[in-house]
Amino acid sequence: MKIVVAGLRGFPGVQGGVEKHCEELYPRLAQLGCQIIVISRSPYMKRNKKIKEWQKIRFYHLWCPTHKSLEALSHTFLSILKAKTISPDILHLHAIGPALFAPLAKALGLKVVMTHHGPDYKRAKWGRAAKIILKLGEKLGVKYSDKIIAISKGIQAELKNRYNRDSIFIPNGVREPSFILAGKELARWKLKPKEYVFCACRFVPEKGLHDLIEAYKRIDNAFFKLVIAGDADHETDYSRRLKRMAMETPGVILTGIKTGQELAELFSHAGLFVLPSYYEGLPIALLEALSYGLPVLVSDIPPHRELPLPDERFFPPGDKESLSNKINYLIRHGISEDEKKDHWDYLKKNYNWDSIAQMTFEVYKDLAFNAPARP
Repeated sequence: MKIVVAGLRGFPGVQGGVEKHCEELYPRLAQLGCQIIVISRSPYMKRNKKIKEWQKIRFYHLWCPTHKSLEALSHTFLSILKAKTISPDILHLHAIGPALFAPLAKALGLKVVMTHHGPDYKRAKWGRAAKIILKLGEKLGVKYSDKIIAISKGIQAELKNRYNRDSIFIPNGVREPSFILAGKELARWKLKPKEYVFCACRFVPEKGLHDLIEAYKRIDNAFFKLVIAGDADHETDYSRRLKRMAMETPGVILTGIKTGQELAELFSHAGLFVLPSYYEGLPIALLEALSYGLPVLVSDIPPHRELPLPDERFFPPGDKESLSNKINYLIRHGISEDEKKDHWDYLKKNYNWDSIAQMTFEVYKDLAFNAPARP
């Protein structure tokens, strides 16, 4: 089967949950016999611009404007026109913004799978007009896609309730962690194992990083540092304010975007992983933290509650006092070996990338060879 993939920035090593999802999923689907063609956004592939093939995946690097409100829509439009010339068995669109063009893909005679990674119109970074477009993208994606994949059970239930449309639950996954000895990355930031709180995400308001820095600031004489890996895709007033907050708060370290062994080293030696989000789809960074056996502390929102964490590992979103108190407590108390084992056993059973690839492969087969396309 020939599969064209659109709606993402690109990979490998490109920041973003959708990008990480695709980086793990599509090499496995290529191993299962799919011919995978990814249409990437060239501004994000500067380090990889010469890559035409990676792990049996072919790439087309298409231009798009580097503007947060325009890039996904303009790039998806061009990607669908490109996909028509490739004549795939299936076009796979990722996220509800790109799904706005599902009707165009159907008009061009393409079979369409959409993966719903979360209701992006709930993100604080979007203005009123953008939220209207994202809601329309969700509606049109649900109406015109031949198959819908939901990455969380909450999304699946919401689609059924709002649109009376069935979807297939296939979550994000996690791979077996690569534990890295303390080395260059810890030395670079003058970090000691188990003496830093860690977070990895994009610098956008809904991630709650401003709450995290404020909560850390409230801890008197902290023996640990706060390390945040990531950056903004597009520099904004919020990301600039966040960086000023970090500079003005002793003990806070912003590492920039980290991937590969550098990121693995930071995960390997953290004393606590914190994700203070107001909104998530299903955060891969949290799954990764659990795979490394880290104690975690996360905001009490439905996507986080899909994981079987004890109540002590949740705090009310936006409650900086509770966040501060729990950080100070949990980094001192760590995590038991039994809890580590329970987390890893659960991840292996429910969030295994090989199983996720096989489930996606079955969706493709059913659509390509059995199910009639929706009009």
